[in-house]
Amino acid sequence: MIDPDAFAALVCDWCLEVSERQQVLVVSTTLAEPLVRALHRAMLERGAWPLLRLSFGELARDFYAHARDWQHDTFGAVELMEVEAVDAYVRIDAPADTQALAGVDPDLVFRALRAREPIARTRLSKRWCGTIWPTPALARQAGMEEDDYAGFLNRALFLDRSDPLIAWRELSARQDELVARLADAREIRIEAEGTDLRVSVAGRTWINSDGRRNMPSGEVFTGPLEDSAEGTIRFTIPSNRQGVEVSDIELRFSSGRVVSAHAGRGEEHLRSALQTDPGARLLGELGIGTNPGIDRATGSTLLDEKIAGTVHLALGRSYPETGGRNLSALHWDLICDLRQGGRLTADGAAIEIPGS
Repeated sequence: MIDPDAFAALVCDWCLEVSERQQVLVVSTTLAEPLVRALHRAMLERGAWPLLRLSFGELARDFYAHARDWQHDTFGAVELMEVEAVDAYVRIDAPADTQALAGVDPDLVFRALRAREPIARTRLSKRWCGTIWPTPALARQAGMEEDDYAGFLNRALFLDRSDPLIAWRELSARQDELVARLADAREIRIEAEGTDLRVSVAGRTWINSDGRRNMPSGEVFTGPLEDSAEGTIRFTIPSNRQGVEVSDIELRFSSGRVVSAHAGRGEEHLRSALQTDPGARLLGELGIGTNPGIDRATGSTLLDEKIAGTVHLALGRSYPETGGRNLSALHWDLICDLRQGGRLTADGAAIEIPGS
């Protein structure tokens, strides 16, 4: 079982560095109550103001069932005002149903995503953290018993270590070495069965994602040059986005843009995503997973993109700190597993992935 107080301390002291008089927005569902209450206590003890926003798992499905057509293209102004006013933001994934939106028209989902882009952009301008709390639905999605899933997540968070902060500092140091190795790289090539893709990263900045944002983390990432992607890539780890499983994805790129897209499952959702806006067909991120505590796919992108020995590419929005310039309401991480015969090279030289 995960100790919610230890988890809350990790989020407050490592991820967000919560300090006195800060206003911290905490967003989740009622299923994350143990962690939310622990965060509430921990933030108060640090002199901060915790602002709790808890919802029920059915609300998103209710929105698409009952909202008027025009409501898919806008949002309540107070929501943006709140995000603008806070100092930090933490979102805890704790779904009651990981397939809640499976029957919803994907065009409606991506219309609402486009409309809410100012809120997403403002959140990214703050100190933020995305994390996860075990629920029965997440355990089922991972194909695990609830206790086994909680133990798996505990290891991914390094909460099984005697001092989790030291463990995250050690991972950060290992990733610093990989960032240094990649700093002067010009071209990254990804090779695996059905995959041969080249992207340019010349002049872009590699970021050490060591749990300061996502928790758990364990990746280094950058923003590829927007017109550089050439070739084909197969994403062999299924993606669960907006409650829809999309799997066996194959994308072909030319001059940086997706020119062909197929999926064995969820192809309609994939095609709708690519129509989100002009930036949705471009790459916003290239990441390399390094977390040794995550050794299997679970259906949660937050976890699966950190599997040591994988790479992920995000369709859509870039992170400006990488030098990426792509603008989009979409940011969808898709994962390619290199652990069984795959190869990652930088300017022709093999890259050894820490933790794999």
